[in-house]
Amino acid sequence: MFPADLKYTKDHEWLRPAADGTALIGITQYAQEALGDVVFVDLPEVGESFGQGEEFGTVESVKTVSELNMPAAGDVLEVNDSLGDHPEVVNEDPYGKGWMVKVKLTGDLTGLLDPKAYEALVSAESH
Repeated sequence: MFPADLKYTKDHEWLRPAADGTALIGITQYAQEALGDVVFVDLPEVGESFGQGEEFGTVESVKTVSELNMPAAGDVLEVNDSLGDHPEVVNEDPYGKGWMVKVKLTGDLTGLLDPKAYEALVSAESH
């Protein structure tokens, strides 16, 4: 149900670590479904640094505005600028083209959930 190569937060962000010490970050299928139609994504500037759990942006949907929290400490290397013109991609492909930022990890992945633990969290929340 949830991609096996990702780590997850209790706030429904995902992190895809790469062998070079970088990671892509986005929101989960569950999060985008809960938000509804995404109409705007506010992302940080390249070069900004964030600690684990710090807010790095927001996602606005027709229903609400939701904070984006950094799953692991890192420096922003790249921002998915295409989301500025096409925020709906977050709904259409949250684990692919809907990624939000690429970071150089500066901390470890302590506290992140594996797919099985995240699935249990989502299951508990949806009952």
